[in-house]
Amino acid sequence: MEGSKEQLYKKIIPQAESLFADESNFIANCSNLCALLHNAFDFWWTGFYFVDAEELILGPFQGPVACTRIAKGKGVCGTAWANEEIIVVPDVHQFEGHIACSAESNSEIVVPVFKEGKIAGVFDVDSKDFNSFDQIDAHYLQKLLSLISR
Repeated sequence: MEGSKEQLYKKIIPQAESLFADESNFIANCSNLCALLHNAFDFWWTGFYFVDAEELILGPFQGPVACTRIAKGKGVCGTAWANEEIIVVPDVHQFEGHIACSAESNSEIVVPVFKEGKIAGVFDVDSKDFNSFDQIDAHYLQKLLSLISR
């Protein structure tokens, strides 16, 4: 990754806008957003979980195999869903109730996904490194998600 994290986000936003401008299919846009971010930042795991009744179910992702279902309020994803808020976890091993889908993950950010004003799921990014995510990620991930949630 060349330059700062913020510079890289700013560089990929026009590409994302172009990808999503003429595509209205939500799943297709989610898939491309995963690929775009996963490759640009070399994240460990990048993907979506969608609300299905009282649980989250795995959606489009990039990376190793993942947990298929997550209960509301469980783990980082389920907590972000229940609270409808972004959660940044510098060390997942310190997060009470963390669901270890992969022992390789050490930090995580989860951003709620809203569609038509209602929470539709969460966007989850994991890193093998500790302290990988911060408010810069939160800001730009939220911005990128707004492009597909129209």
